[in-house]
Amino acid sequence: MEWYAYVAYFFGGAFLVNAVPHFVNGVSGRRFPTPFASPPGKGESSPTVNVLWGAFNVAIGYLLVCHVGEFHLRQTSCVLVLGAGGILMGLQLASHFGTVYSGDSTS
Repeated sequence: MEWYAYVAYFFGGAFLVNAVPHFVNGVSGRRFPTPFASPPGKGESSPTVNVLWGAFNVAIGYLLVCHVGEFHLRQTSCVLVLGAGGILMGLQLASHFGTVYSGDSTS
C-alpha cells in the first residue's frame, strides 16, 4: 500500500474522533466549543452548529478512510494507523477541553 494511504487513515481517525464530542453535545442540546465560536475553540457554539460540525468531521473521516487506498479492517497496519490518529486526537481534545472547562487560560 502507498504511504499516503496511511497518512489518510491517520487523519481519518483524528476526524472521526473529533466528530464524537461535537455530535454528542449537539444532539444532546448542549452548547460546545467549535472553531466557529468567539473566541475560536473556546467560546461555545449552538447545538445545531455542533451537529453540523460533527457530521462534517464524519464525512471527512469517511472520505479519508474509505476513498484513499484500500482500508481493510482485518489488516493490522491499517487499524493501528487509524487508531493512532484517533487516540492522539482524543488526547489533544481531552487536554484542550479540560483547559477550556477548568477556566485555566494558560493555553
